[in-house]
Amino acid sequence: MNARERALLNDFQRGFPLCAAPYAAIAQALRASEDEVIAMLRRLIAEGIVGRVGAVFRPGSVGASTLAALAVPPARLADVARRVSAHPGVNHNYEREHRFNVWLVASAPDKERLAALLAAIERETVLPVISLPLQREYHIDLGFDLDGAPATRVAVEAPAAGEPLALDAEGARLVAALQEGLPLVHRPYRALAERAGLPAEAGESRVLATLAEWLREGHVKRLGVIVRHRALGFVANAMAVWDVPDAEVDGVGAALAREPRVTLCYARARALPAWPYNLFCMVHGRDRADVEAVLDRIAARLGLRRYAHARLFSRAAFKQTGARPLAAIIDG
Repeated sequence: MNARERALLNDFQRGFPLCAAPYAAIAQALRASEDEVIAMLRRLIAEGIVGRVGAVFRPGSVGASTLAALAVPPARLADVARRVSAHPGVNHNYEREHRFNVWLVASAPDKERLAALLAAIERETVLPVISLPLQREYHIDLGFDLDGAPATRVAVEAPAAGEPLALDAEGARLVAALQEGLPLVHRPYRALAERAGLPAEAGESRVLATLAEWLREGHVKRLGVIVRHRALGFVANAMAVWDVPDAEVDGVGAALAREPRVTLCYARARALPAWPYNLFCMVHGRDRADVEAVLDRIAARLGLRRYAHARLFSRAAFKQTGARPLAAIIDG
């Protein structure tokens, strides 16, 4: 990548301009033309470096979702991974180093349809699925600095998972339109309004006002360029988990969220007796040794070694897309 492309990815993973011509605003910051910025994004998407330009919603804000896992015999791994990934409601599907080796993020319009999705996966794979729904969120960012470690912008959240976003029909259509990414055109918010079926005259301003409100209220965690970390060289990542007494988990989670190399940190429900861990964090790096060293330092600094724990390094990514929890509502 050239200097402008690196600046585009570094500076606009969050804080994307909320104005009628955001790519023109970015172009001014990069000393480029609007058409050059749009062309850069199109190329980076085509090359798999950028997934989309769009919104990252806070877990639980829209629809229902959960982290789930299966313990798959090695001989069946490819087949089970294919079956799991085939479900539109599965937006992430990874192999990790553990007895529970297939990990997925599943989403649906509501808890009932989420349960039905997990039940369908159990039937098709003839394997039990453990579901680990989010209980409390401490930090969710997953931004990356191309010049060093994952982004160090840390904003510790209140431990409560938060209330879901109250959506009318118009809001649901806007969320569904956002899931496809912000259009790469000169007036993307106007195009987004048209995609969502909003009135032509006031649609653009309503989209801008609604997005500003969702960002202010925390329903949208960030608006910007969504990068693919593996394509940027962050090929090693570990999901570190601990079994922390419930009375201590908020304090430990808040401290863990302040660590600059932690990109995700949250409490999830246990699935006893198979899965005893309730505190999760993610650390990404350019190699395994770096990630191991970071986790060792964090564990020593915060006294985490006193808790039962595990580190699940990612082995393979079977599927990685944006969540579409409202697709069943919008598309029928």
